[in-house]
Amino acid sequence: MLRGLLSFSSMTMVSRVLGLIRDISITSMFGANAATDAFWVAFRIPNFMRRLFAEGSFSTAFVPVFTEVKETRPHADLKELVSRVSGTLGGVLLVVTALGLLFTPQVALLFNLGGGVHTEKFGLTVDLLRLTFPFILFVSLTALAGGALNSFHRFGMPALTPVILNLCMIAGALWLSPHLQVPITALGWAVLGGGVLQLLFQLPALRKLDLLALPTWGWRHPDVRKVVKLMVPTLFGSSIAQINLLFDTVIAALLYTGSQTWLSQADRFLELPLGVFGIALGTVILPTLSRHHVNTDHEGFSKALDWGLRTTLLIALPAMIGLMLLSQPLVATLFQHKEFTAFDTRMAAMSVFGLSFGLPSFALVKILLPAFYARQDTKTPVRAGVASLVANMVLNVLFLAVLFVLWVPAQEQGNILHGLASTPGLHLAIGLASALASYLNLWLLWHWLRKAGVYERQPGWTRHLTRLGLACAAMAIALLVAQHWIPDFTVIGKWQRIGYLALLVGGGGAVYLVSLLALGFRPHHLREH
Repeated sequence: MLRGLLSFSSMTMVSRVLGLIRDISITSMFGANAATDAFWVAFRIPNFMRRLFAEGSFSTAFVPVFTEVKETRPHADLKELVSRVSGTLGGVLLVVTALGLLFTPQVALLFNLGGGVHTEKFGLTVDLLRLTFPFILFVSLTALAGGALNSFHRFGMPALTPVILNLCMIAGALWLSPHLQVPITALGWAVLGGGVLQLLFQLPALRKLDLLALPTWGWRHPDVRKVVKLMVPTLFGSSIAQINLLFDTVIAALLYTGSQTWLSQADRFLELPLGVFGIALGTVILPTLSRHHVNTDHEGFSKALDWGLRTTLLIALPAMIGLMLLSQPLVATLFQHKEFTAFDTRMAAMSVFGLSFGLPSFALVKILLPAFYARQDTKTPVRAGVASLVANMVLNVLFLAVLFVLWVPAQEQGNILHGLASTPGLHLAIGLASALASYLNLWLLWHWLRKAGVYERQPGWTRHLTRLGLACAAMAIALLVAQHWIPDFTVIGKWQRIGYLALLVGGGGAVYLVSLLALGFRPHHLREH
């Protein structure tokens, strides 16, 4: 599992860094305005489906069934499974894509409530969504190929695949956009081209494993039925964080212009630790947990899950503290160029601060969900997901109401829609609500996992949590003291920002590692479990 994690994480790191360069390219070329808000809405809808399938319900339903066939039946059955699932999934998604293109204005309106249908921003959202919506079809088939490769412990290729999309979007922003009448549409074309190329990129690896076969409709095939039966509940349960983000998009449409862009940038900062460690660990651990379950190895199941939880906390806790304390320095250094102003930096930093509070729970949920899906239990996570979703919406309204009363001038509070749209900073409520709702999701999953009796906590947790808590406290104190002596990142030059940020990140990381070592942590502790 450690080798698989290192392979997946290293490739994901390349993808996430390029994703950061992608966002820097977009913000430097377009800034934060109505056009970028329109693109991020148009991209978030199919991107939600990417996460739903690539990192959510499809993989978590397909991999256990694929692993079971791989472990117990001949290779011909495995090849037929890939053919039948790809044909069935492709056929369904062709219909979904066609409906999406037919009813694009209605889909766009759903995520633009309060923004009006006669505005230039809405029309641009519709045009962009027509370009980005077919991405759903190609990226879902890419997820199928990636799930098959992961089951053969080929983690590097699927993790590297998103690099193609990022490269296409960078090229679209820097090269294609100056040549188009509406420059932002270059990003829509880039998303469409990236989706096609990602699928083609996976096919040679499938062929090497003798799994490449023509897609065949197989709705009545028993293994396909099994995948669908597992998948339908997980469409909701495994990607509750993404569903919450989509609801957040609806609310953000009512807020100050630029809020969509600031929230999307905050999501980018969370994607680095989540992708490199949280999602990577969840992806690597799922085939292992499935194998232990098939072989009725309860001790191996517990040890594998325990290892995933400890390793996740080792990264997620300091990442949360670092992102919260360094939100403004990070945003200023990476994004404050050309069209992206100091005001935008402060607003985006608020989003990073709010969402980062939920980073440990977002990451731990990615580890706990495979423990249910490996046992082909897809109903329990749905219950936790529903509770989390309801909590998120209630908290959104509650926090927004509190900030509205505190920040909106009294003379504007009579017109609620105008007050929401004219007061910057209210998007902080969305980030905080998502973070707190994710902790409820985590607690419920943990409670029901322990109640099922399939996981036995391994010894040493108290010592592990004590070390983490003290090391994180030492890092937080060091960062707060250092920031007291460092100038405001929004007013200093680019190279000063880079130098000071390197000092803060490097120094904070060093304090955390030294503190862990001083408290007795050693690398071999990761191998014990």
